[in-house]
Amino acid sequence: MNIDKLLKGYRVEQGKHFRLKDCDPSDTHGLKSELKPLAKQLLADGVQEMSRLQDVLAAQDRWGLLLIFQGLDAAGKDGTIKHVMSGVNPEGVDVWSFKAPTLEELSHDFLWRTTCCLPGRGQIGIFNRSYYEELLVVRVHPELLQNEKLPKELVTKHIWQERFEDINAFERYLTRNGIAIVKFFLHVSKAEQKRRFMERLDNPEKNWKFSADDVKERESWDAYQHAYEDMIRNTAAKYAPWYVVPADNKWFTRLLVAQAIVDTLKSLKLKYPKVSGAEKAELDEARKQLENE
Repeated sequence: MNIDKLLKGYRVEQGKHFRLKDCDPSDTHGLKSELKPLAKQLLADGVQEMSRLQDVLAAQDRWGLLLIFQGLDAAGKDGTIKHVMSGVNPEGVDVWSFKAPTLEELSHDFLWRTTCCLPGRGQIGIFNRSYYEELLVVRVHPELLQNEKLPKELVTKHIWQERFEDINAFERYLTRNGIAIVKFFLHVSKAEQKRRFMERLDNPEKNWKFSADDVKERESWDAYQHAYEDMIRNTAAKYAPWYVVPADNKWFTRLLVAQAIVDTLKSLKLKYPKVSGAEKAELDEARKQLENE
């Protein structure tokens, strides 16, 4: 199975003609459920390769990697992060889950709270939701803009386009400074989201995952679909691509995400640092001292 070739069909680098309705949340690229064992093995292979590349990333200490996960409630963001990142060294990964902004965060610009959490060189940073919430939740519920304390003259009909521009410039800035960016939209269907919500209600061990607000947000389903489509159209770029990942089948979702991360790390052409002549001499001397103990 050529996962690299398969992956290209879900990558969006130019969003001008992107249409969300052309993306099937239940798509598995023709792979049948009988192939789940194979998919699990391919996922395990991907996780192992990711672990190897993470080690080189840390050793080289030149690049950082930012992974952004967006999706509606129950799209599988938490589970995908858990399974895909299961084999990496936790010392080199930070996961940030962004909820409703705090009063302190609302006193700053909308990029402030996430900027503080960007990965350093040699590190992987994961945003479970991100600054893109400003183009999703806040756009679907524009009354939330009042909490951001913006001067009235700045809240115009152009504010969403301006935020697209700000995010594009910000991500270009990051990539020019050695922070590679990959963005995942986990695309779940309305029917599958309902099934997962019902499972959370029926299973006492999953009750804690459910919130009454989840059902209320379903009333804005169409508005969210439009917001996600517009977000991808306006912020997909070669330097910061979106992967629109079908999310109805978790095994397929995780397989695509893992491979996308591996491919991104490989594209950085990571190498272990070369030891200079002087450093090699020091290593030889250290060897001699240890051998003579």
